[in-house]
Amino acid sequence: MKTHIQQLYKKLIIVSMAACCISLSGPTVHQGESAEVVDRIVAIVNEDIILLSELDRQLAPVKQQIRSSGVSPEEAAERIYEVRSALIDELIDETLADQVIRESGIRVSGGEIDAAIEQIKAINRMTHEDFSRALQARGMSMDSYREDIRQQILRNKLINEKVKSQIIITDIDIRDYYEANAEKFGITPRYRLKNIFMPYGEDRHQARRNMETVLEYLEAGASFSEMAIKHSMAPNAPDGGVLGAFALEDLSEHLQPVMASLEPGQFTDIIQTDMGFQIFYLDAIESPAKQEFETVREKIGQQLYEQKVEEKFDQWIEALRRSAHIRIIF
Repeated sequence: MKTHIQQLYKKLIIVSMAACCISLSGPTVHQGESAEVVDRIVAIVNEDIILLSELDRQLAPVKQQIRSSGVSPEEAAERIYEVRSALIDELIDETLADQVIRESGIRVSGGEIDAAIEQIKAINRMTHEDFSRALQARGMSMDSYREDIRQQILRNKLINEKVKSQIIITDIDIRDYYEANAEKFGITPRYRLKNIFMPYGEDRHQARRNMETVLEYLEAGASFSEMAIKHSMAPNAPDGGVLGAFALEDLSEHLQPVMASLEPGQFTDIIQTDMGFQIFYLDAIESPAKQEFETVREKIGQQLYEQKVEEKFDQWIEALRRSAHIRIIF
């Protein structure tokens, strides 16, 4: 089974430029800082090498996120090790893809790079000055950023040629999926939820005590919506903590059995999530009318297409790996 981080880095290769633009947030490189950096090889892929500096560059924001999530140092070290191993695999996949790009003669023009950067600025609502400042904050030059964008466009073109061009989803495929998964189109109940959220912050124990106080009020009969307005630190707090309606399979695996055990009007105990403590409230269970085939046809087709892309991509990369000389050096 693929890990979350593997899926994250695969998207750098297979999705469109609108979705895979490089983040402009991340660790800041301050002028004047100096440190002795000893680089080394962490993997050999045919005639190419992957350096520790590249691995560390991509791993840095993930390490920062893990360490700030409130887990123990031991658990943080274990998660970072798992992510590091998964990221090495993804860098190997990217290197294999880049080798195919060199052999195939795929090219990217300066105009394509310019258009991609303009699209990224538009998505982030940035002026040229905002964009330049964001690059400077990351210690990145425009030339290096353009090179990263060039690599992403190349990889996307490669996947279009080697994988996506071979995929055809027929009306029969879509109809068969609809009939075989009727429960996904209206029969499955949807759980209308509210929540109260408190981030861990600098003092995790104090955040827990604050949430325990909220839970005591709820158990004493306080209105969940009023408690959310007063105490929740989520963006939906002014709306009384309203989250929306979700099928069980849309929720995380550890939440599914908890929600399934609730009756409308009941709330959960305090639940630890990646970002903070939460209490969920089940407002109602909805049973919407079944969606007709024509209303979900396009959505099913897109879903089947994305599944096929992932399957074909995995098969293609695995074939490259079998024929490649790969050595990982820890």
